[in-house]
Amino acid sequence: MTKPLTVADIAPDFILPGDGAQDISLSDFAGQTLVLYFYPKDDTPGCTKQAIAFSESLSSFTQANTIVVGVSKDSVKKHDKFKAKHQLKIRLAADEELNMLQSYGVWIEKSMYGRKYMGIERSTFLIDGTGKIAQIWRKVKIPGHVDTVLAAAQELAG
Repeated sequence: MTKPLTVADIAPDFILPGDGAQDISLSDFAGQTLVLYFYPKDDTPGCTKQAIAFSESLSSFTQANTIVVGVSKDSVKKHDKFKAKHQLKIRLAADEELNMLQSYGVWIEKSMYGRKYMGIERSTFLIDGTGKIAQIWRKVKIPGHVDTVLAAAQELAG
């Protein structure tokens, strides 16, 4: 098992298929701040609330020179439906192979009702314009989270 990512680490590089048939890679965001948030599944109540909250705050993130990308293991086709259904403005990337989820340490063993299974830990990484991790939030609780991330992005923007 690799060492968990920490603040000041260089963010692992990635290239993933994104919504709208456009690949998304870390290098696309050089010189900009990137909010990379990992969520379990499209169109579930918590994930929908989180995606809508990021979408509603997108203009504030843009003012802070920050891009928001959500990542799950759902397919691009599911992402496109999810975006259309909820008028989401953020980018979504599909990691069906789990490579990126594993490199960011968010593909973990979970437990529900005593049953263990593998799944995505709801997590957010704030990556600065040089590709370094500025902040990490793990086991994210949705209420207030977007505001916290936005404040950190604005602080980075100066």
